[in-house]
Amino acid sequence: MASVIVVNWNSATTLPRCLTSLAAQTRANFEIIVIDNRSTDGSADDLERQWPTLNLRVERLPTNVGFSAANNIGASLAHGKWLALLNPDAFPRPDWLECLVNTAIAHPEFVSFASCLLQSEDPMVWDGAGDVYHVSGLAWRRHHGKPISVIENKGEEVFSACAAAALYRRDAFIEAGGFDEFFFCYHEDVDLGFRLRLKGYRCLYVPEAVVYHVGAASSGNSLNLRIYWGHRNLVWTYAKNMPGMLVWVCLPIHLAMTLAYLIYFALSGHGRDICRAKIDAFRGLGHALRSRSKIQRGRRVGILEIINGMDCSWSSILHKIIAVER
Repeated sequence: MASVIVVNWNSATTLPRCLTSLAAQTRANFEIIVIDNRSTDGSADDLERQWPTLNLRVERLPTNVGFSAANNIGASLAHGKWLALLNPDAFPRPDWLECLVNTAIAHPEFVSFASCLLQSEDPMVWDGAGDVYHVSGLAWRRHHGKPISVIENKGEEVFSACAAAALYRRDAFIEAGGFDEFFFCYHEDVDLGFRLRLKGYRCLYVPEAVVYHVGAASSGNSLNLRIYWGHRNLVWTYAKNMPGMLVWVCLPIHLAMTLAYLIYFALSGHGRDICRAKIDAFRGLGHALRSRSKIQRGRRVGILEIINGMDCSWSSILHKIIAVER
């Protein structure tokens, strides 16, 4: 069995389409766990009655605990060997879950699987094909915003899966500690992917597992929030997970990237957001460093294997500085 976890927060405009897409899945043996982060728009009201044919459980939380913690709660309630994470603004094709699970069974050397994300409003444009992690600490969705016609859609290993639509082997997810709840939201999937890699686990992109994704529907696609959470959490991801030797080798690149974004966002009117992100990242370094000790003790792979999974090119990071995508 697979367990599909949908974390909902005020997604009344998209959740019905998401559940309709799940009801049409060709794979029948799965459960759906909706974790509601105290929505106020009625999106989680009476879902069990509205969807009587689905194997559906709705867990309504008294407070908004964030994306990370809500998914961890869903994982603790799940019965499946596989955890399929799906955002409420993501609409999978009927064979999405079947493609992911069949690929997982055929490739036991991988424990996480990334979906083919296409933009819901324009399916001829990529929304993502797994995540890229740069040695500077910056991360982004592969192919995001590019026409699908210019890039070959093929299955290959990627650094991590975008949690908008991803599959994880449940035992590996739990072994790695699940999502870091300190993150609240954004970058938690890259952080988890990094921790899985340190344990020797790998991620595979599955091109046949197609999902149409709106993107940031719950937060209203607020650039302020994306800048704050994304650039705060990427510091913690770097501090927790980068192996000791690489921390010092890559630190000048990390600091240069940070300075470049400080200047860029200050000039574009978001200086307060980026400064608040970095100040709060510094304040939270104690948590990151405490986590780091445990994470690094559990590392099973060498430095070379870690660095080979990262993007090391200067052209990549320069392009991302002028095209905010995450």
